[in-house]
Amino acid sequence: MNLPPKVTERAFARLAEINEGGETRPLRVAVSGGGCSGFQYDIRLDDPESDDLVLEGGGQRVVVDPVSLPYLAGAVIDFSDELIGARFVIDNPNASSSCGCGTSFSI
Repeated sequence: MNLPPKVTERAFARLAEINEGGETRPLRVAVSGGGCSGFQYDIRLDDPESDDLVLEGGGQRVVVDPVSLPYLAGAVIDFSDELIGARFVIDNPNASSSCGCGTSFSI
């Protein structure tokens, strides 16, 4: 059994800021084919589906679909606020290489 992805408190806190004052929507983290390295992350606000894995924290939810789940086993979903920009980032132990854009990887 692979470990499910983890979501940091910082990522949940940023999601709470995004959802503040409006409808609270989960953050979907998905993996799709494409990108510079073969796979790419698709991170967006989305409604949960019945077969999603739901990760909860701080009153917020992150959802992962069953197809993406094996690619995200043991990954850490975080929020990075650096000079180059603020974004959700994924530290993925399954990725053998990634490219500079930070959204594409290979296995």
